[in-house]
Amino acid sequence: MQTPNTPSPTEMLVACLCAEWCGTCRVYQPLFEQLQTQFPGVRFLWIDVEDESELVDPIEVENFPTLLIARGQHSLFFGTVTPHLQTLERLLRSALEPGAPALAPEADRDGLVQRLWRHGI
Repeated sequence: MQTPNTPSPTEMLVACLCAEWCGTCRVYQPLFEQLQTQFPGVRFLWIDVEDESELVDPIEVENFPTLLIARGQHSLFFGTVTPHLQTLERLLRSALEPGAPALAPEADRDGLVQRLWRHGI
């Protein structure tokens, strides 16, 4: 049974972990937002790691942009990507495929996924 702010096992989350001072992130943000119209069933979040440090900690984001893609509570991708629209689109299409493999469990990253779903940014 689902509780409030608990995703179904098929709900998708895409979070971009960024920083306001990062020029690459500022260029990437409109591209990231553009994909929201192509993937209406996916929840997109733009997270400034400094403004939302309590939410992001203990994750240390050292390279930008860093993407987190999750289906339900399971992480499918977590890492730095080149700031290209086609790269994100390809990652999302792969993650949406039935049977897309989840990453091995990792406490800090999986905790971030849970916090993002609960926080409801």
